[in-house]
This record gives sequence, structure tokens and C-alpha cells, in this order.
Amino acid sequence: MADDNPYVTDPALDFRDVEALGEADARAQAERLREAVRFHDYRYYVLNDPVIGDRAYDRLFERLRELEDAFDLEREGSPTQRVGGEPVDELGTVEHVAPLFSIDSSGDAADVREFDRRVRRDLGGADVAYVCEPKFDGLSVEVVYVDGRYERAATRGDGETGEDVTENVRTIESVPQRLRGDHPDVLVVRGEVYIPRDAFQQYNRERVERGDDPFANPRNAAAGTLRQLDPSVTAERPLDCFFYDVLAAWDADASGDGGSGDDGGDDAVRAAWNGSGTNVEALLDALRERSSASGGGLGAGIDGLDTHWGEVGRFPEWGLKTNDRDRRVADVEAAIDYRDALRTEREELNYEIDGTVVKVDDRAQCERLGTTARHYRWAYAYKFPARTEVTTITDVVVQVGRTGRLTPVALLEPVEVGGVTVSRASLHNPEEIDELGVNVGDEVRIERAGDVIPYVDEVVEKRSEGTFDFPESCPVCGSDVERDGPIAFCTGGLACDAQLVHALAYFTDVLDIEGVGEAAAEQLVEAGLVADDVADLYDVEVETLAELSGWGETSARNLRAELDAARHPPLGDFLAAIGIPEVGPIVAADLAAHFGDVDAFLDAERDDYEAVEGVGPTVAEHIAEFRDNERNRRVIERLRDESRLGEPDAPEMTEEGDELAGETYVFTGSVEGWTRDELQELVERHGATATTSVSSNTDCLVVGSNPGASKREDATEHDVPELDADAFFERLAERGIDADAP
Repeated sequence: MADDNPYVTDPALDFRDVEALGEADARAQAERLREAVRFHDYRYYVLNDPVIGDRAYDRLFERLRELEDAFDLEREGSPTQRVGGEPVDELGTVEHVAPLFSIDSSGDAADVREFDRRVRRDLGGADVAYVCEPKFDGLSVEVVYVDGRYERAATRGDGETGEDVTENVRTIESVPQRLRGDHPDVLVVRGEVYIPRDAFQQYNRERVERGDDPFANPRNAAAGTLRQLDPSVTAERPLDCFFYDVLAAWDADASGDGGSGDDGGDDAVRAAWNGSGTNVEALLDALRERSSASGGGLGAGIDGLDTHWGEVGRFPEWGLKTNDRDRRVADVEAAIDYRDALRTEREELNYEIDGTVVKVDDRAQCERLGTTARHYRWAYAYKFPARTEVTTITDVVVQVGRTGRLTPVALLEPVEVGGVTVSRASLHNPEEIDELGVNVGDEVRIERAGDVIPYVDEVVEKRSEGTFDFPESCPVCGSDVERDGPIAFCTGGLACDAQLVHALAYFTDVLDIEGVGEAAAEQLVEAGLVADDVADLYDVEVETLAELSGWGETSARNLRAELDAARHPPLGDFLAAIGIPEVGPIVAADLAAHFGDVDAFLDAERDDYEAVEGVGPTVAEHIAEFRDNERNRRVIERLRDESRLGEPDAPEMTEEGDELAGETYVFTGSVEGWTRDELQELVERHGATATTSVSSNTDCLVVGSNPGASKREDATEHDVPELDADAFFERLAERGIDADAP
């Protein structure tokens, strides 16, 4: 770090307009900003000792991005690249420079002592010191630096190869893009990607508020995030990383002294080395061969890499984050004491651990001990017992459902209940909260209703004051909350984004419109493309949709084809899809058969609804209230507009046959001259069953033009035959069925 860099201590934040700078001045300022941002990242993420505030850091970072955008500056290695690169179709695989073995484990101290006995026996009775560290419950990764530059990252995979997550790991703030200080020319390190507990709880809170299922535990969240195909999604999630092992290291100035015992492997590495102009893959291939030939031979001649404890000391010098609970101990009994002490501190840590790792400190001893086919012989994991049933409430989130019902959900420290890890539990309603007397911070017992749905059974230890204060306004839209007995409702209707998201996902699901699940519905609402009600979906242009992250023109056109194919649904499907409380597909079909068209349904009296088979007084009241709501009437009229959904088809009385009795059909894509519902009605008239999802019970998937991918994938998985439209109608003709287009 240059002493004269003006952006390190008390940086001046009044920058000249970008337009007033020449390119040379812009490049010089950008380079100093990059240097300063890397320094501040190091102080914050590695040393946990920042020298400027968040606002100042954000302004420096934003200024750097402004300069890079305005002058189209080279961004390789720039801190701004942490925002994420272009999405990929799938994650590739790469071969590790050195194998990433797993670690044998046990929760029994006797097994740890037996590990120590084997180590000392295999080392001929030599004295052995150990390095102890927390056993992180995250995702192991290999990270490669060449000439100090971040080059590659991969998951552990099978130990020999892993998934290429280079662009995703690049977004993690604690993974430096450039190493600091006097680093080796090539450095390959192992780290653990994780999500801090406080960030995990906040992220789960946001998911539950959106109506999504929360992640079961931080490890699942980290693994799912790291494997995202869109790095910009990874960048938005709070990943962090600890480093704890050198897998391979090489330095041109420190190698070549014959100390590594690699029989010429170092010469091959040297031949591939050319500083910043190195062919990285050739270099890593040579390093891989060197490591394999020497049985390790890590970091010959590089200061500090002859012990694990030395690595712990060097990592921060290079800008790599380590854990402050690491300890060097003299013997196995001290290692056992370390684990017991760490277990008492477990709940205070801001990251999940499930035990401790005990490593032989001396690297030469590690190489003598070697590995089995799967495990390091020089390391052992002493695990904690699993958390069971009793845990702590970390937060209470009020979730807004499709009908506006508010459901309180307790977010928990992950706990094992009946062999399943649980991170949330239902609190049912405000009355239940009052009866339990429960609040954030309380220790509670978790049960699983019917061995499936977790709920809070009782407060084991009261650690808070009072009970959770149920909100009087909707946490999403701010509308008033009304009570109906023990149940609370948001009065915002579709003006509430949470209800709109659920309503959109439900609407497209009932009408069998592929391509709009909960995640896509949320994306459409957040982008403002569906702003008022579900009818907005029919106004979204293909070009606009294609610009959204994760879509593209093909996906956008497929959704348009799905919408067009479902433009004239049966009246029963329409009434089910618009989201009338307590009106599902069966009741909606009964209403359609009774009233025959939308106008008759809208003009009916409350008693007329109750006269329908299957509709009681409560459901009739829900229908009448829904119909009388001015906003709901407007949505129905918008959907009936020919430019959007079109007039729903009234049910028809048709003669039925049994030519297809016992068969089950699923349709995907569009068939010229037919809507999806007409095709389903066709096979049902002749005794078949038409469903919207493929299973092992499906006899045939009929594939039209622009088909959805998910149904075809399911068909492959369940070995269900596919028929194109011509083959489908030929099949009907063979059964004596006249299938002229309606």
C-alpha cells in the first residue's frame, strides 16, 4: 500500500465529475481506488479492524465503478468484479491440483485417543504436536492463485475433481482477488465457504416473508448459493470464507534446491512458469504431477509452510482470512480439552460448527503418515453430539399468504427432530403465541405434527421479556391487519406484493401455464411487470421479459406460447384460478356447472351460491365477499378482455366414451387449432385422465410446439413415452376417436 494513497485514511469523497477527467487521470485514480478498496477489504474481512466507515467505503467503491464504466477500463482483478459475471448453462468440472481428502470422525474421545496412538506408532514413537481448529459446517473449496492473482475455485466434489465455481467464489468479499505481501508464485489453498449465522437468519427471514421455504441450515444455504448458475445471484447472498490448509505451493526463488524430493517435478513447474504471462492450465498440470510424484512436497523452501501452525500465521499476511479459535496444543489430551471448551462456546459463534479438527502440526510428519483411499491419516474430526428437539428461537417472521392470512413462523437455531434438521416451526396464529407466552430468544421444544410439520410445543426456558408483539399492520405492504377469531388477515389484497406474488403463481399453476413458479412470480412483481393484478402478465412483451436475469428470448417466447395456449380456459378452471377463498378446483367445477358463464356467476345472489352442491354458508359468504370487492371485479373484467385472457369457455354436455379408459395423459407445448384445456377435455370425454404433471402413472406425454422443459425431464426420469401431435391424433384414430379440431 502506497503511503501517499489519498483513499486510505480519512479519504476525501468530493470527486470531480467523471466528464471533467481525461482518460489518463481516470486510469490513475481508478488504480489508487482499487488499491485502497483491497486494503479496506483486508482490514475489514481479515483483520476485523476497519479504518473507515461503511458509507465512505461504499462511496469509494461506487466511484471506482463509475470510472470503469465511463472509460471502459480493464476490470480483471478489480474489486468491482465481485458483483458477478454472466450466467452459465451448467457448472463445469475441473481436476484438483492436489486431492481434497475427507477426514475420519467420531464423537467419542476414546476414538480420538486411538487416532493419536496410531499416529505416534506410525511415526516410530516421535513426539507429536497438534493444531486444533473448529470443524466448519460449510462447503469445502480449492482456491488457486497464480502470481498473486485469483485464478480458479472448485468445490471438493469427489476429491479428485470438483465443480468449477470460479465466478461464484469471486463474489465472496473475504476471498481476495490479489494476494498481499510476499506470497508464493503459485498458491493452492483449501477453505470453507459458509454463511454467518446472523446473515443466515436474516436471509431465511426474507425467504419466509416472500412465502419461500427457508433453508434448513447454513450449510445447505451456502451449498445452494455457491452452485448458482448466475453469479449475480451468488453476489447478493452473504457468503464468507475461512482458509485453513495449503494444498500446493511453489515459488521460483525458493524451489530448485532439491529439498522437495520431487525427482525433477520442479523443473517441469519452472518450465511452465512465466509470471503474469503463464499458461495457467499447463502450470497447474505440472504442479499436479509434482505433487503426485512427491507425495506432497508442499512449499519446499517457503517460510512457514513446514507446519500447519505456520500456515495459520502466513495466511493473514497474504490476505487470507483464518479463524481466531485455532490453537496449537502439545498432545491429544489438550486437543480433547480444546474440543470440550469449544463446545461450551458454540452458541456464541457467528458460524455453524459441528466439532473440531485435530491435525498433526509437522508437515513432514503428515507426509510420512500419508492417506488412505479417502482420508488423511494425519487429521481427525472430534464431533459434537447432534442438537435434538430443544433449541432457541432467533426470530419470528410473519408470513403473508395468497389470501392475505398472516402466519407467524419461528426461525430456529437448526435442530434435529426425528432425524430431520429443522430451522423453522409454525406458531399457528396470534392466540397460539399468547398461550405459549413465546418470544424471540426463548428456549423451546420442537415437535413434528404427524411426524411432518414442525411446531413449537412449549417454552422450556423463558429468556425474553413478554410475548411476541403481533403486528397491527402488514409487514409487506403496511395495510391494516384484521382479526377473524384467532386468525389475522392483511387487508391490502392484491395491492400487497406478497399476495400478488402468491396469486400470480397460483393462477398460472391452476391454468397449467408453465414457466411461472413462485420465484419467477416474485421476479415479475419486483421488476414491476406485474404491478396491479395477474392480468398484467398478459401485457408483458417478450423482449422485456427476455431481459430479466435468467430468462432469455427462448424462455420468454415459451411463456408467451403457454399463455396463448391457455387463452380460453374452462369456466371451472378460471373460477379456481382467480383465487376465491375456499374455492378449489372441485368447488369451482360445481359453480361452473351450475351457473354456466361468468355473467351468471357474477350476478348471482349469496343464496344462489349456497344452493350449489358442495357450497355451504361459509364458502358462499367468501364467494359473495370476493365478488363484491370492486378490485376483484376489475381483475375479472381485465382477464375477460380479448387482448388478455379471453372469455372462459362454458362447460359443455358431451357424450362420453371409454376408448381411453384407464390411461393418463399430460400435455405440454401448443397444438395448432387446440387449446390445452380442449385437449384435456378430449381425452377425458373418452375415459382417460388428464393431469398437469408427469409421474410414473402417466401413460403418455403429448409434446406440442414450444414445450416446457420440466415435463419432458420428468418424462425421461419416469420412462414415460412422448408423442408429437401427429402421433397423438393417430393414436386416437386407431381407437376410433374422431378428433377434428373444435
